[in-house]
Amino acid sequence: MCWCRSCWRRRARYLPGTTGPSPASCDAPAWRDPPAPERLPGGGPGGRTLPWFDGRVDGRVDEKLLVERVTEAVRRVAAREILPRWRQLASHEVRQKTGPHDLVTVADREAERHLTAELTELLPGSVVVGEEAVHEDPTLYAALGREAPVWIVDPVDGTRPFVRGEAGFCTLVALAHRGELLGSWTHAPATGRLAHAWRGAGAWLDGERLTAGSPDPGAPLRVAHSHPDYTSPAQKRALAALWTDGVAPRPCGAAGLEYLAIARGELDALAFTWELAWDHAAGLLLVEEAGGAQATRDGKPFRLAGANAMPFTAARDQPTADRLVALFRAGHGAGRAEPEEPAVG
Repeated sequence: MCWCRSCWRRRARYLPGTTGPSPASCDAPAWRDPPAPERLPGGGPGGRTLPWFDGRVDGRVDEKLLVERVTEAVRRVAAREILPRWRQLASHEVRQKTGPHDLVTVADREAERHLTAELTELLPGSVVVGEEAVHEDPTLYAALGREAPVWIVDPVDGTRPFVRGEAGFCTLVALAHRGELLGSWTHAPATGRLAHAWRGAGAWLDGERLTAGSPDPGAPLRVAHSHPDYTSPAQKRALAALWTDGVAPRPCGAAGLEYLAIARGELDALAFTWELAWDHAAGLLLVEEAGGAQATRDGKPFRLAGANAMPFTAARDQPTADRLVALFRAGHGAGRAEPEEPAVG
């Protein structure tokens, strides 16, 4: 499917509640000159269209409005499908997927179903890669490498804490096109907080700009690493180098909340050994737009479609990311004689 400006115009629909030129008038001269830029929620610069519009505003899908509508959808679905089930789950509403550490609940399934419907309505022609749908049909994951814009959804990141009645869970949504992250939403339903980011427009938490900053000089680096339940022997060897002077490692909680902690300057870096896009997409853009950095063990950017050199890191600044990569390489080299197991999700 072609996503050039002309082909998009023939398929696009206006966002609900908006108006604009009819398809017949799209090429009118008045629509060739972009209007003055608007501002994204929270004060960030915006008003550009999405990349498949060749950088022009033509009255179709406006970044500002899209951010607002996705924010509303994420909050609405969490309020309807997730919060009412928190601490209220019956035993038959929880089941294992691949094992005792990989759970799914009725809240996961219903939240993803509603988000899928709402997000694809907001952006006609887009597709969804959601954790629960991919579990049922793994071929859906290939959409990350195709042409259509793709929403990446983890309806309940931190399902185990959610099942235990703890607050350490969140809803993650990201928008990507051709492998590039464009938008990010991280919502913590238990606290009501919501962070969003848009490429080039900064990261925001409830209307306040997020700045990751840099670690305190001389203080140990606070690093959250993959939980042992999700770490293979080869990955453990690569992470072993974190146990060194100047680093204070700890097991991670829900990935989305750890990324948010980095964007807020409450955590210095993370070291993850799995690459499922729904766990990382929203957080990677949030950290980047807060001024942070990310890299895989080979020093390359994280690829949404996979085949990354594990472990990878997101950090408050580039020097911290570089230090983590150096530690990964040292730990990985120590186990070079044995073949590396595939990443565990």
